[in-house]
Amino acid sequence: MRKKVFLASLTRFFLPVILAIESSCDETSVAVIEDGRVLSNIIANQTIHYEYGGVVPELASRAHQENIVPATTRALEYAGKSLEDLDAVGITIGPGLLGSLLVGVSFAKSLAYSLSLPLIQVNHMQAHVLAHFAEPPYPSFPFICLTVSGGHTQIVLVRSPAQMEVVGETLDDAAGEAFDKAGKIFGLGYPAGPLIDRHAKNHPPEIHFPHPQVPGLNFSFSGLKTAVLYHVQQHTAQNPDYVTKHIGVLCASLQQTIISILMKKLVQAAKELNIRHVAIAGGVSANSGLRQALQDAGIQHGWETFIPKFEYCTDNAAMIGIAAHFKYQNGDFSSLDITPSSRLPF
Repeated sequence: MRKKVFLASLTRFFLPVILAIESSCDETSVAVIEDGRVLSNIIANQTIHYEYGGVVPELASRAHQENIVPATTRALEYAGKSLEDLDAVGITIGPGLLGSLLVGVSFAKSLAYSLSLPLIQVNHMQAHVLAHFAEPPYPSFPFICLTVSGGHTQIVLVRSPAQMEVVGETLDDAAGEAFDKAGKIFGLGYPAGPLIDRHAKNHPPEIHFPHPQVPGLNFSFSGLKTAVLYHVQQHTAQNPDYVTKHIGVLCASLQQTIISILMKKLVQAAKELNIRHVAIAGGVSANSGLRQALQDAGIQHGWETFIPKFEYCTDNAAMIGIAAHFKYQNGDFSSLDITPSSRLPF
């Protein structure tokens, strides 16, 4: 007979198995976590958005409905587990696209109810930070994490898995959004971040784009986007082939500017908070320039630096499972009446 929710805390004497689901944007991901170890991490990408130059919410939610059952089946098979082995279900409840979140939350609630399992709600941005505990080496508490993605740019002080504080964040566009919007100006495809990273290799950052003067530990990238637009408009008026002939330098300059803005604030945060364990997370943390910049800063400032594997940078269910694992240890379960939120506070 399946274990009941009120007996879930007793499984701390065993090795709890958690099925985790991530559906906040355009990746349908399902993972299986056993006692904090990642057994599987299946990600179903939605290539349909490429032709539109960005994620179309309605198409994303439809694709989640098609992908979530096959992804769950594959995750269980790859992990060598069955539904009967599960001890809890973890689910992203936000922030993200509401339609996409609804698919994942509805499926997770139905699964948890049908198996009499505890349900664990997870904040997507907190999960990005805790992705560092998917595989060793693990950062020691307290540490700071620069979380950079298409929708968020944050510096987070992490005192424990349950105690995190945003000490700096973007006041407008996120770093990932700046990459994508500039990439569109350059005529690159979607998502532009990886393409800009590729074009930037072996080219000098000769163009000096402005750095915003933002007080404290906050960021701003809207002015940079505008500066890139004006630069391209001015030069293409004189030479229509300007972008094509200078794409490498344009990408290298943009990438160097964004990385410089990010690292300046991260160094400032580490000094002000007297923290020597420094990490990066989120989709933009897959950028080769940012990863190298963090390593270089670690050597210069005497930090211990932590960079996630590529599969844990972008949206994935393994990070949801790790966050759910810590909540499971604390008996932090959710009721079946939870609802997702597109703008969930950190």
